Amino acid sequence: MDESWVNSAEGIGANLHLELSGPGSGRAALIRALRDAVRGGRLAPGTRLPPYRSLAADLGVARNTVADAYAELVAEGWLTARQGSGTSVAERAEALRHAVRAPRTTPPRARGPRHDLRQGTPDASAFPRSAWLTSYRRALQQAPNEVFGPGDPAGRVELREALAEYLARARGVLTEPGRIVVCSGFAHALRLLFAGGVLRGPLAVEAYGLGFHRELLRAAGVRTVPLPLDEHGARVDRLGHERAVLLTPAHQFPTGGPLDPGRRAAVVDWARARGAVVLEDDYDGEFRYDRKPVGAVQGLDPERVIFMGSVSKSLSPAVRLGWMVLPERYVEGVLAVKGEREAWASVLDQLSLADFISRGSYDRHVRRMRQRYRSRRNRLVAALATHAPHVEVTGVAAGLHAVLRLPPGTERSAVKAAARQGVALDGLAGFRHPETDMPADEGLVVGYATPPEHAYGAALDALCGVLPPQVTACDPQRRSPE
Repeated sequence: MDESWVNSAEGIGANLHLELSGPGSGRAALIRALRDAVRGGRLAPGTRLPPYRSLAADLGVARNTVADAYAELVAEGWLTARQGSGTSVAERAEALRHAVRAPRTTPPRARGPRHDLRQGTPDASAFPRSAWLTSYRRALQQAPNEVFGPGDPAGRVELREALAEYLARARGVLTEPGRIVVCSGFAHALRLLFAGGVLRGPLAVEAYGLGFHRELLRAAGVRTVPLPLDEHGARVDRLGHERAVLLTPAHQFPTGGPLDPGRRAAVVDWARARGAVVLEDDYDGEFRYDRKPVGAVQGLDPERVIFMGSVSKSLSPAVRLGWMVLPERYVEGVLAVKGEREAWASVLDQLSLADFISRGSYDRHVRRMRQRYRSRRNRLVAALATHAPHVEVTGVAAGLHAVLRLPPGTERSAVKAAARQGVALDGLAGFRHPETDMPADEGLVVGYATPPEHAYGAALDALCGVLPPQVTACDPQRRSPE
């Protein structure tokens, strides 16, 4: 027998984990244990078993006991034995294993919607795999040894330096790497600030926003106070004795539109006068179509504004990287909450993103996606103008979604009709703060970024089919002029 095979098989014997128990002889107990291992799938078809002496030594039984057990199971068809190849689990045992497998107790995974028009998600098929892989490889090859040890809670300096340059250039943010803290996204940033006790409530928020964020804040013991919205954005003149205000000034979420310049200045004046702070959520700041980019409020007063962003909309939520640009007085507190070791954002992903930004790949990707999403926005607007002219489309000068204003009393039925037809979208009512005194609007929040390119026309067709009142189907190939 080949000695190298014997040595390998001896390692297998030590890993069989057979338990010899029950009535009868040692031979009978071993046969039962081997049958159970095959039935349960621990010994898959084709698995080679240890030689007699190896398994006997491992189990503390006689060599003949193992030889007799193997012979019995070969005769029954559980095992096969060939000269020079040792003993293996028979291929036919696969059918036996499936025949006795316990019935499945977990429910099957629910199928996703046929057409996903939910807001907040970019086109996953457009992730720049090749460029990202190039940056990842380069980052891995050039990474210093310290990268593979405990991380810095502020995040890798390479990424913070790249972000400082990019945010100054693209968003008008005034900062330096020492004031940037890397996190795993906007929700993580909120947890660090409020659940960690760096900031305390009450917190003023826009009357329409993500319910998930309100629930996160409520769980941290923070009371949220809604600010009404109008055509100029949040009514910051309604701010009172709150300690902070959370705004989406570049593109109000979800209703759309930037915060009026006068109100941008007014909210900074309020923060200065009250010793308060403005939290700026720049959730889709890169995507502007019909107007020049709106710079960050943070640029008006870096010591009164916390600027927060991520790559969730511009690149992918799967990357799980975001950032906070902090006034100097908050840096130490946030780092203390994060702890001495980075526990959320992958250091290698941080280095990859730093390379991706520094070499211009991020800018190229954003430009490419801006063109794609603008084209999709135009197709949506043109389809609705043709087939549902009674539906007003708002909030489309920027971002990845539109708001379709509906006749009174029709939102709930439209959302239900969409669900029946396999169209996933959101009703505007789901984003409304439960305590606001702002008059309620009815509408649909439609994300035009999520579907892959080949499926977008069919998604438009399905959307038009569920709008009230009943309309004819859209032409899935219809495109609006640029």
